[in-house]
Amino acid sequence: MQPRSVAFSRTTITELMIPAYANFGGKIHGGILLSLMDKVAYACSAKHAGTYCVTVSVDEVNFLMPVEVGDLVSLLASVNYVGRTSLVVGIRVIAENVRTGIIKHTNTSYFTMVAKGDDDRPTEVPPLQLESRDDARRFLEAIKRRELKAGYRDAFDNEKSSLAVDENLSRLASERCVITFSGE
Repeated sequence: MQPRSVAFSRTTITELMIPAYANFGGKIHGGILLSLMDKVAYACSAKHAGTYCVTVSVDEVNFLMPVEVGDLVSLLASVNYVGRTSLVVGIRVIAENVRTGIIKHTNTSYFTMVAKGDDDRPTEVPPLQLESRDDARRFLEAIKRRELKAGYRDAFDNEKSSLAVDENLSRLASERCVITFSGE
């Protein structure tokens, strides 16, 4: 299988934010942006893999700045990492106010995609050709993100299984909740 460069599948989608996408506060719904991010992640990963891809996880969806009606939103996607059947697509979202020329970075996210074959089973993807230090840095960061995510998942699972509700009810005293059951 021939390696494919990051540039080979780099994808940008730009869309005008219309009133139908807005919430009651006049800002664009986060779900609209997530849908667009999923779309660009699919386009980018499918181009690299040469086959259908599905989303298996999304990391780091923090909305840093609101997106307004009338903004042009651009989603810039590139494959940052490949495993045997999986790909990590990094997505940078920017919003541009065309009247003022102000451009703002609204969020960056990482979508893990899995390539599917004609039998609907995971299928191997081409290796990623790293042509720059930035390509190598993003690949290494994806490895580190995966390691940290696995460590967090294991640590949280261990904590969850040992967290006794009755023994920890006192921790809720300073929280914004009201307990209406008896601690039996």
